[in-house]
Amino acid sequence: MFIRFLLAAERQFQRLPFGEVARLSDPKFVGAEKLTVMDVKLNPGGGHGFHFHPGQEELIYVLEGRIEQWLEAEAKVLGPGDALFIPRATVHASYNVFAEAARVLAILGPCAGNDGYEVVDVFEQAPWKDLKGPVHA
Repeated sequence: MFIRFLLAAERQFQRLPFGEVARLSDPKFVGAEKLTVMDVKLNPGGGHGFHFHPGQEELIYVLEGRIEQWLEAEAKVLGPGDALFIPRATVHASYNVFAEAARVLAILGPCAGNDGYEVVDVFEQAPWKDLKGPVHA
């Protein structure tokens, strides 16, 4: 088992098409079994199209900025301090449709796969493709 202090000054972000992600907890990074935690920066115009996590629950907590958060066919704008709980296997999407960057904490459990995160993209399938187009592929 790993024991780690996770200092903000030492955080390493990985660049992705929609922004950046830093892992805080997962099997590879800290030896976690139950929690995958990611610090996610969404660039203006960025986002993660409709997807689901087959065996994982998720909590999305907005730290900075605003996002257009979808839970199945319902969308709400979430700002700092707002959160959304997503039951396992429930389709959802996060978009930054605003001019400023957004930052969210994504917490998933239990860990799945080697990196603690299991995702199935469905943004190219009906009815999801007709609700809002994908931001990334």
